[in-house]
Amino acid sequence: MSAAEPPGDGDHQLLVLIDPLARRYDGESVRIAKDVLSAGAHAKICFADGPDEFARALSRRGSRRPVVVGDDHALLRAVSQLHRERELSDSALSLIPVGADHSLELSYALGVPRGAVAAARTVLDGTVRRMDLLVDDSDGVVLGELRIPAARPSPGPPHTVWDTCRTLVASLVRPAPPSPAGPSRPHRLRVEADGVLLNDLDRPVEGVAVTAQGDGGLADVVIHTAAGETHTAEAKAVTISGPDFRYRADIQVAGPVRTRTWTVRAGAWGLVLPAAHV
Repeated sequence: MSAAEPPGDGDHQLLVLIDPLARRYDGESVRIAKDVLSAGAHAKICFADGPDEFARALSRRGSRRPVVVGDDHALLRAVSQLHRERELSDSALSLIPVGADHSLELSYALGVPRGAVAAARTVLDGTVRRMDLLVDDSDGVVLGELRIPAARPSPGPPHTVWDTCRTLVASLVRPAPPSPAGPSRPHRLRVEADGVLLNDLDRPVEGVAVTAQGDGGLADVVIHTAAGETHTAEAKAVTISGPDFRYRADIQVAGPVRTRTWTVRAGAWGLVLPAAHV
């Protein structure tokens, strides 16, 4: 991750985007976060009723720094939109995590504080951390880890009705029980890293993982073969192809596709984190 930097212009001009499912899940944490932010900054509060209103408010933020109150889905929605609008490099996002723990694993891994008070104070006093981003050839983004193939069964993400009410408000607050374990079947995938062939279709794999290192513009590539071998590499761009396959990008499942290329964009996005994490 690149050197820390202050939030910059609009530091005390905030647009607070509150995910409606966050209000349903923990309205008290939302209220606390709103009160802390309003006491310490000029905060415009937006209670988005759905993805369209969320997107419109984010697009019309002006010089206000966006603060998302919600879970990993809400954070990804904001990053994806700013990337599509080619405004990600000029924006610094903040997140106040509200949701079930399993819906915030990505945010916590990125360094977002737990708890509404600590996260809201970080919005006001934290430091922007510039991080690398994986971008695919369909303009999709990956903040954390990419896995191929996606864990089965993989029906794909809802992407509609506010992510199907975030899977019925995180399965009525409780995580779903794990699926019964079963033998994984090998997949025939061709993997290229910066044009160098790492694996071809004649060597079946159990899976491939691609993760941006955080800074420096490189990704770690890990291949687990069906024969029990593990191969690793570093690359700026990774191309994977083969028979129709699905992939998991952070918390979302996409595909099927026959080929896809992911490229690391160095320092492409910024997240406000506690200074101790920088």
